[in-house]
Formats: sequence, C-alpha cells, structure tokens
Amino acid sequence: MKSSLLFLICLFALALSEAQTQPAANTPAAQPPSAQPTDSTQQTPILEYSPPPAEYARAKEYSRNHYKHFFFDAFWGFLILLVVLRWRVAPAFRNLAERVSKRRFVQLIIFAPLTLLAISIPELATDINDQRLDLAFGVSVQKWAAWFSDWITNQIIMLIVGTILVGILYAVIRRSPRRWWFYFWLASIPLILIMFFLQPLVIDPLFFKFTPLADTQPVLTSEMRKVMHHGGIDIPPARMFLMNASTKTTQLNAYVTGFGQSKRVVIWDTTINKGGVEGTLFVFGHEMGHYVLLHIPKEIAIISVMLLVLLYLGFRFANWMLARFGYQWGIRGIDDWASLPALMFVITLLAFLATPAFNAESRYFEHEADRYGIEVTHGIVPDANQVAAHYFEKSGENNLSDPDPNWFTKAWFFDHPTRPERVHFVATYDPWSQGKEPEYVK
Repeated sequence: MKSSLLFLICLFALALSEAQTQPAANTPAAQPPSAQPTDSTQQTPILEYSPPPAEYARAKEYSRNHYKHFFFDAFWGFLILLVVLRWRVAPAFRNLAERVSKRRFVQLIIFAPLTLLAISIPELATDINDQRLDLAFGVSVQKWAAWFSDWITNQIIMLIVGTILVGILYAVIRRSPRRWWFYFWLASIPLILIMFFLQPLVIDPLFFKFTPLADTQPVLTSEMRKVMHHGGIDIPPARMFLMNASTKTTQLNAYVTGFGQSKRVVIWDTTINKGGVEGTLFVFGHEMGHYVLLHIPKEIAIISVMLLVLLYLGFRFANWMLARFGYQWGIRGIDDWASLPALMFVITLLAFLATPAFNAESRYFEHEADRYGIEVTHGIVPDANQVAAHYFEKSGENNLSDPDPNWFTKAWFFDHPTRPERVHFVATYDPWSQGKEPEYVK
C-alpha cells in the first residue's frame, strides 16, 4: 500500500515542503513488460531472509546512509524554519503583502507562496543529496534533468495546495483564536478525503504513466481474476493499472490508492519484470487485502484522530513559543500571517516525533495484507508460501532492504514489517495443515 501518512500530516500541518509525492519521469516510457511464468517447485525452499554476503553488505551500507540522510534532512528542515524565524523573513513578506493591499485574499496570494518557497528552496540541497545516494546505489535511474523537472512540478503542487490551506487556517484562527485547532481539524477531514480521491486522478498522472493492466498483460489479468474469484470479490479491470516505474527506479512495489470511484490497484512494471507471474499474483493478493480489509478508510480515520492530537499539542506549544519569542521574531500574534513558520516548526516537530506511532500502525496493516495475500493465493498459486517468500527475498535484495534492522531503526524507518519478519511469516504461515480456519479467506 502506498503510504501517504507523512504527506498528509505535513500537508495539513502546513509543512507542505515535505510532501512525499512521487517524482515524475521525463525519460522515454519503457516498453510494456511481459510477465514470465516462474516455477516455484524448482526454487530452493527458504524459511528465513538470507541475502548473499555481497548483497547483505551492500544493503547495510545503503541503509546506514539512508538513515543518516533521514535525520540530517529533518535537522536541516528544522534549522531552515528557525533561520526564517530569526531573520524575520515572514514578517518582511507580511509587510510587503499589507503594503500591496488591505484585502486578505490578496495578502494571502502574496504572502503564502513567498514564505513557502523561502522554506522549500533551501531544502533542494538535501533533496539533491538524497537523489545522489539513490543513483550511487542504483536505486534510481532517473536523469538529473528529469529529476529537476520533477522537483519543480512538486513545488508547483505545494504552492497551490499550500496557499489554499494557509488561507483556510488563518480564516479559522481569526474567527476562533482559542479553538482554531479543533475547527481546522474539522475542516481537514473533508480535505483529506478530497486529497485521497484526487491523488490517483490528478496528482499521480503528473508523475507516472498508467496503462490499463488488461491492455498489456491479458494473461496476468486472467490469473488475477482467479485470485479475485477465490477472495469472493470483483475488482473491475478498469481499476487495475500498470505503472511505468522502470523509467526512474529499479525497485519493486505495488499499491492501492484512492477511494470510491478513484480507488485502484497499481502494479509497478518492475514487479512484473522481476517477480514473474506467480510473484506478481502474490503482490496482487497483498494489495487486494488492502482493498478488501478497508485499510484506506481505516487509515483515514486513524490519521484524522492523530491529526487532532497533533493540532491540539501544536496549539499549546505555539502559544508558548509566540509568548516567549514572538516579539523577537516580529510576530504580532497567532493570527498574524508571520506566525506561519512558527506553526510549521511546531507541528512538523510533533509529527516527526510521532513517526514511530504512524509506522507501527502502517506495519500492522501491511502484516495483515501479507496474511491475506497468502490466504487468497493458496490453492491458486502452487506452493504459495514459497512463492511469497522468494518474492520477498528477491525484492529485498533488489530494493536494498536492511537485512537485520534493530528495534530503533524498525520504529523510525519501517512502515512495513522488516524483510526478515516478512519472509519468515509467509514461509511458515499455514493454518490449513494445522486444521485451523484461515483468518480472512475461508
């Protein structure tokens, strides 16, 4: 399942420059892949994740660098916000907007884009550093010209959505300075729903090419329908798509996204190329689990509750911060446009500290989707457990997954179960031989 937690938290907390939208590729589209059958009976049975020594060392090195980048990026983001506050950048933009017009709408469209750009442009340095890491380890295959185009596209989205949210936030603050956190939370619920609905229809196509799966993979689609029939559901072919991930990454993945009429299952072409028919069927079963087990509406509900807590804590913390430093930073009060960087700092810090909680919730959903994937492919794919185990082994090596993360890295960096946990679970989960009922697919 494509994770949108950090995107949504930062989006509605006004830390829009951290939005985790997928990058776009301007490289030529790859030719449609053709899934090749695999014979699970010819593969050596595995129970534990055990990449070759060379791959183990390479994955550990990449993971160590990735973890360092994560914390440095967070530190750099907080430092930028503090510098913006200390140098009174936002008050300067506020004064400019007030000189141009007394109308709040005009002030908004001047102040918000300038402030958001002042925060996001310095972060280009860490974004470039992250891309260099992925290129060095072969995770990314995207050319720099295309990458910069993607970055600009992301900034445009950030400015449009961010300006709208800043307008809503300050309209609420000025109407209710003591309860704005609650009313903004109420306003954020339909905004979250709108974003979930529009993302696969409006945002994702800006970054990837999506092709109806049945158009290029008729055999695979036919096999998928057998899996759906076993699960007792029918996902229309119009909601199954192939994504040209290979134009910019070597990693394997798939996800479900949207809701209502925008809900869809997306399979990366890299998954089909390297996972074969059987591996892709398990991946589809996993994503089907998200679909059937209603993980998206559940995730929306959990995000909404956590967002309420973050906004309330942010309200308390921001009031203290402005009482202590507001005059020094040139901020007149919580309802002043210039308080935006302070609010972004507070909520982003709280969201950062809450990362382990969001990851834990996501890991639970992903584990249950793994369980569903085994159950729904049992009897359809020969030796489904080993097919899933070999897929996780192969994708783990390919994606440079940390082969033995400790509890700290698991809490901070894993919104899916760790690779050793996933391989062991799918290889050993077998309620049928124990005379037990499967959890989801009877």
